Amino acid sequence: DEFISSPPRKTVRFGGTLTDILLKYEKGETTDFELLKHQLSDPDIKDAQIINWLHEFRASVAYLTKELEQLVSILLKLPWLRRSREVVEEYLGFLGNLVSAQTVHLRPCLRMIVSQFVPPRVTIREDDVDISDSDDDDENLSENFNTCHRALQTVARYVPSTPQFLMPILVENFPFINKSERTLECYVHNLLRVTVYLPTLRLQILELIIEKLLKLDVSTPQQDIEDAEETANNSDNEEKSREEGLFDMEEDEERKGNKVVSSSSERMAHPLAERLDILMTILFSYIKDVCHVDGKLDINNTKDLYRDLVSVFDKLILPTHASCHVQYFMFYICSFKLGLAEAFLDHLWKKLHDPNNPSVIRQTAGSYIGSFLARAKFIPVVTVKACLDLLVNWMHKYIDNQDTGANAYCDVALHGPFYSTCQAVFYTLIFRHKQLLDGNLRKGLSYLQSLNFERIVMCQLNPLKICIPSVVNLFAAITRKYQLVFCYTIIERNNRQFIPVVRSGTGGDLVQTCTNPLDSFFPFDPYMLKRSKKTIDPFYQFWEELSAEDLENLKKPIKRGTSEDEDDDFLKGETPQNDGVVGIAPNSYESNTRSPVSSIGSPPDCYVPYPQ
Repeated sequence: DEFISSPPRKTVRFGGTLTDILLKYEKGETTDFELLKHQLSDPDIKDAQIINWLHEFRASVAYLTKELEQLVSILLKLPWLRRSREVVEEYLGFLGNLVSAQTVHLRPCLRMIVSQFVPPRVTIREDDVDISDSDDDDENLSENFNTCHRALQTVARYVPSTPQFLMPILVENFPFINKSERTLECYVHNLLRVTVYLPTLRLQILELIIEKLLKLDVSTPQQDIEDAEETANNSDNEEKSREEGLFDMEEDEERKGNKVVSSSSERMAHPLAERLDILMTILFSYIKDVCHVDGKLDINNTKDLYRDLVSVFDKLILPTHASCHVQYFMFYICSFKLGLAEAFLDHLWKKLHDPNNPSVIRQTAGSYIGSFLARAKFIPVVTVKACLDLLVNWMHKYIDNQDTGANAYCDVALHGPFYSTCQAVFYTLIFRHKQLLDGNLRKGLSYLQSLNFERIVMCQLNPLKICIPSVVNLFAAITRKYQLVFCYTIIERNNRQFIPVVRSGTGGDLVQTCTNPLDSFFPFDPYMLKRSKKTIDPFYQFWEELSAEDLENLKKPIKRGTSEDEDDDFLKGETPQNDGVVGIAPNSYESNTRSPVSSIGSPPDCYVPYPQ
């Protein structure tokens, strides 16, 4: 009764029913059709009009063939998202009808939905000049994104092949890295939401996001980030000192001022690093949310995501030299369960010792193993030992095969993976030697002696000449202290060979011998992005600078035959501490032994005087 008694909704209409207009258009009568297009394009179109039109179009989708794609494109441009709930529901119904009846319009529909994955731009013009072009801080942005995902799910429900058509559109719509932080943040967040209801696309979407993150990462070397932060800090300090000179501020006002500074201090000074920081925070949150259900780790979800991430790691991260931050997604997921960390180490080990892999990939895998073992707090000593056994046994076999043959000489091109493995072992020992010896020094020393470092160091391949000097110096000091091997004779001999050489490729110029011939880097060097750093720091082993006392201790070898009680006493107070950092003595070798820029935050150059 209510329906019969209620009058029909009044709207201004021209040209008869929609079916009549479309039939006339097919016969060549275009007047009404043009009127229809004009009405649909009207920026002041009312909600009631949109609902009426959509209702008619839903009943007439059979007529909306490829010939009418111009009309469909006008319908797809209708401002439906920021309208009443009735308009949104009617439009979602129309989309479902359209793609199920006319799949030819699937791509334009997907493009329209994906274009809404970023905040709209608000352009303010004065005298035909854009004076403002910024993101719209729409309160309903989150709700609009929810509606977009509903629309995408609706389309996918009607057209099962949606994922294969959607992926290229997601790629081409990815915002350029110089776009605003908000735009990139919203787009990446929405892409990750798509993986929840279209799981077949997860691997490709993760690849796409991580590829873009890598571009940001390699565009912002650590040195650039540090320089930008230093410049920003200096200018802040200057500003503060000027303010202090001008105003005698009250204490409570100063406190307020400090609050503001602390909130803005989370921003990275480098604009690309700021974007990367925001996007890495989103990626870490996604990994955590996928792997945890109701606050508890879901093993199956975690394993599935781990496989996808390892696949992306192999394809994108491993072949990329000297990325600083993006690789930490593997570090983070491995922190959830020891089994994942061990699986990752096993995966890297297979890459390293497989002679069919390119040498550069094998060397990078070695760098990852060393850096991961050294920096990941969640890896226990028993796993470190197992890995050292594996790596050192392989090194000894390699020496067995090579040390007497025609190739038994120091050459990075021939033995790159071997040198990379040596550096991984030396680096791990520098970080982990205290833990390896903790509790029972005699047993720990017996284990380290069983690794037979002397043979590795003394072999014809001469790893001490190739590894980064900062690592070699600390390894030499530690192994001398525990009387495992005496490296200084070889180091001195190698240093005498650091003379200028003529390189034909540079027109006969004199160039200094390279101090990092492996071109190696430590992939898990300290993480510098301020927001996302909070996720990594709890699992991260920082380098403890050597105090003056430690340096003195390194000069004193341990006497053989000390009692076990004395051994234990000796170790007291030597567990890694993050506090009380003291600077260390500068290196006397100048640039020849200085760490390359790419290893900032790794053990610094440490000059321990040779024994007399």
